[in-house]
Formats: sequence, C-alpha cells, structure tokens
Amino acid sequence: MAAPTAALIDDINKINWWHKIDLGNGFTTPGRDDSLTKLVQVNLPQSLQGLSVLDIGAWDGFFSFECERRGAKRVVALDKPVWNHTARGERGFELARRVLGSKVEDVELEVLDISPERVGVFDLVLFLGVLYHMPHPLLALERVASVVGKQLILETHVDMNEHDRPVLAFYPGDECANDTSNWFGPNRAAVEAMLRVVGFRKVELVSSTPVLCNPGEGHVRGAGNSQYGRMVFHAWK
Repeated sequence: MAAPTAALIDDINKINWWHKIDLGNGFTTPGRDDSLTKLVQVNLPQSLQGLSVLDIGAWDGFFSFECERRGAKRVVALDKPVWNHTARGERGFELARRVLGSKVEDVELEVLDISPERVGVFDLVLFLGVLYHMPHPLLALERVASVVGKQLILETHVDMNEHDRPVLAFYPGDECANDTSNWFGPNRAAVEAMLRVVGFRKVELVSSTPVLCNPGEGHVRGAGNSQYGRMVFHAWK
C-alpha cells in the first residue's frame, strides 16, 4: 500500500487486532499474536500455486492473506465466534483485505455447520488454534475432514503428554488460560488417533512447543506435572 493516511491509521487503531499483518510500506497491524513465529511453526508450503485453501478460524486473516500471497487460486476465510464478538468483530479482516487489495472470500459459519454442501471441498484446509475451543472435538474434526480434499494443517493446544494412550484433559471452567472457551487439551496420541478416525491416512507431527507445568502455576491451573504446550500436525487424505 501507499504511505498510510492519518484516517487509515485512525481506523487501524480503533480495531482490537489479534494478528500482526504486514499491510505494506513498513506498516504492520498491532496484533497480540506472534503471527510470524506461528507461520514458521505450521510449516505452510512455500508455494500454494493453483490450490484452493480454506482457513477455519481466520480471525483477522493473517494466514488467509499469506496463502493468497503464496499463489493459492482461491482462499476462503471462515469464522463466526470472533466475527460475531462485539469486542472483536470482522473489522480487522475487512480493513486488511481492502488495504491489501485481496480477493480472499469470507464465510461466516460455525465449525459444526461446515459441510461440502455449505462451503465446498478444498485442496488445503487450515485449522489453527481452534480444536481446543470445541466442546465436541471429534465431531468438529469430522466436519473439518469432510471439506479436506488433500491436506489438513492443524495447530492446537495440547495437554497430558506424559501419557502414551490417547487422552484429553477436560476444562469445565477457566482452568486453561483463564478462558472459559477452552474446553479440551488432547495429548499427541489423541490428536493423531482422532485424525485417523475421521479419515486421514497419514498424520505427521511437524512442530512441538512443550511446557512443563508445576503444581499451582502455569497455563493450566491444577495440572500438577502434566505436560502441555502447542503442537502442529499435517494430515493427508
């Protein structure tokens, strides 16, 4: 973009940004998420030339716009909880799309309402930072899998990694990051097993950021010595 005008800077500053999005000319939105670090962790293919991409839980659209920049022929950003939230909304996505001159489409839909009939089928689907917000994680993965033509990239909070068997930590309150929208912390084995159950033939762990939780401290209250953190998985049909 050209040098930002005072009016544009004012509009940007009125938005509660989550993503840090490079709008050009050295101007980046003041998001709270370390978007560039996460981009490295998810290991997004360098070229998406000619592919269709669905970004579930798009928020301000950082990953949607990045997929477009990497050559995707069609990108659909999908969200509803964030875009319907009075303190967040879709304004960040809409402003970034306008400034970038982007052709990314937007669809307002809950994860459990996703289906091939509603949104189509995509070569690549991104499901980043959403799974642990799902009260019904296996059902959510079934819906997501139904629109994956080739590959899924999933990034999620994980817990209970000291266990080899598939298990999920259940957060009935705000135990996880003081956020009542965080419902489950699956361990690695659970994520891999669920992905296979919903139809993925190949699943790979591509990134892991573990944290050891001491009693009474850390990201998950009351977790004792449970091992939690973040993981990224790539899965193929």
